[in-house]
Amino acid sequence: MRNSRSAVLRASAGCAILRALMPILTLQDAELAYGLHPLLDQAGLAVRAGERIGLIGRNGTGKSSLLRVIAGELPLDDGEIRRRDGLTVTLVEQEPVLPEAATLRECLALRGRFEDIRDERLRWGAEARLVEYLHRFGLDEGLCMDAASGGERKRAALALALALEPQLLLLDEPTNHLDIDGITLLEDLLLKGPAAIVITHDRAFLDRVATRIVELDRGLLRSYPGNFAAYERRKAEQLAAEALENRRFDKFWAQEEVWIRKGVEARRTRNAGRVQRLEDLRRERMARRDLVGSVRLTLDAGERSGKLVAELEDVTKSFGERPIVSRLSTRIMRGDRIGVVGPNGAGKTTLLKLILGEIAPDSGTVRLGTNLQVAYFDQMREQLDPERSVADTVSPGSDWVDLASGRKHVVSYLGDFLFPPQRTESPVKMLSGGERNRLLLARLFARPANVLVLDEPTNDLDIDSLELLESTLQDYPGTVLLVSHDRAFLDNVVTQTLAAEGDGTWKEYVGGYSDWLEQRPPRQSSTTSSTGKAGEVPRERSDSLPLPDRPAPTKLSYKESRELEKLPGEIEALESEQRGLTEQMSRSDYHKQGVAKIRADRQRADEIERLLARAYERWAELDAKVTAAR
Repeated sequence: MRNSRSAVLRASAGCAILRALMPILTLQDAELAYGLHPLLDQAGLAVRAGERIGLIGRNGTGKSSLLRVIAGELPLDDGEIRRRDGLTVTLVEQEPVLPEAATLRECLALRGRFEDIRDERLRWGAEARLVEYLHRFGLDEGLCMDAASGGERKRAALALALALEPQLLLLDEPTNHLDIDGITLLEDLLLKGPAAIVITHDRAFLDRVATRIVELDRGLLRSYPGNFAAYERRKAEQLAAEALENRRFDKFWAQEEVWIRKGVEARRTRNAGRVQRLEDLRRERMARRDLVGSVRLTLDAGERSGKLVAELEDVTKSFGERPIVSRLSTRIMRGDRIGVVGPNGAGKTTLLKLILGEIAPDSGTVRLGTNLQVAYFDQMREQLDPERSVADTVSPGSDWVDLASGRKHVVSYLGDFLFPPQRTESPVKMLSGGERNRLLLARLFARPANVLVLDEPTNDLDIDSLELLESTLQDYPGTVLLVSHDRAFLDNVVTQTLAAEGDGTWKEYVGGYSDWLEQRPPRQSSTTSSTGKAGEVPRERSDSLPLPDRPAPTKLSYKESRELEKLPGEIEALESEQRGLTEQMSRSDYHKQGVAKIRADRQRADEIERLLARAYERWAELDAKVTAAR
């Protein structure tokens, strides 16, 4: 009886291990196409419990479509998607559509289909969690939906998704509309949450949250263990290897093309195999999908402005009883790169307009410098007329754009911003969010400007475009005023930070976002706006979570550097072995392998789990040292 019971317990433990190893969702040979190019081209993906996958890729590659496929909202053209029995999946779209209701809580109860939860205790628990998460995100459950902003709707959808406690959470650009406090709160919640697949361009977010990066590239899904910093190292190596292989292939193909043109010799029977091989090479070359081009940015600073750009002395501005700026005195000089940070509703956009002289202060003085040529990137994209064509938006009434390097045809110029020729005559209203961002950049950069004002320029830009914009701004000799919630972008661009301290107080700090974190006063309270609009009263967050302490800078030793370089490869090898073992143990005839084989496989499966946990822990420890030492 005892032996029988022990056998049952061992079998149960084995089943638990097998279930932990098996993916909760598998995508196999997936195909999905819109137009000529496939978004998914025999793509494969396996998602395991507890994973936090950062899904990245160029704009338009099909990331959002992939999430809809996984959520069951969009069918595949071909291939297979398998979900674990009973798997619960929740998707938060980039721009969530919420049902009509009187209050925010009623609206979310409808979206979450709380009425379908039969068990009263379960329904009560879901409602209680919803209220808790609404408060965490600084939202009033009784908010009238007619007055809700886009930012409030996004935060509400996130609160509902977390309250539903799905086994797999799908998030499409969740950091859009969130301020930095909101982003760090979401990071903290995801670190304790379920498995997740997140589309985001926020590199700091990916570095802290992601356990694996999956890149959608030319129809294929490529997996990289670790966070974004680890991905960048592995991706650079992969692209170099791919370029080398393509050069070798093209050289061989060109030699064969020269041979076939010799004519008679190529048509001899004894060379029929070589002719067939050339045909195969041609088909392979035609099928190869090369890297999508990159945005090409050039900034013309025009004539130099005066040494002084703007001077504010005891400037005060309020909306109603809410102070936005209180007795601010500051001086902005030519060449300054100033980042403006603060919670939603702190008045960052209002502050920019005061500096530019677009609105008058209630008291105090604003003095502008001489010869200012200002280019303004508006986060609401109000400068874009939805009825005008793309080409006419950039160069009204002309086919040419006058640049510092000379005249350029508008179609060619727009090609630098990844607009194909047939897209240049499309109306602006037909463009996606990413395309509108690129169009606004194209419009701004088509004119000389010695003062560049960027209000949330990173929304909807893919990571490649972000990094190129960073590089362009670093080389720009003019003055930059930047509002952004992208922490990595701020660190890489600005040299001074103007931060909201609450009650209309703004204070200057040397350096970027990370420098501000180190210099700001301890126990600084954080607020999250209920609207996300400048000038409106923010509500206090009931549970503001602090940012993690930054580790003391410690440089890696040579041995540690070598270890860090090897870890991603070791992790990838272990995960590959784990996948093979899982597939083997999942076969219907696996029980025929015998007790010894099954026991050995289970022991190896346990060992792989321990090795992976140890490798990820060590990788995180070493990578944290690298980040802290920068």
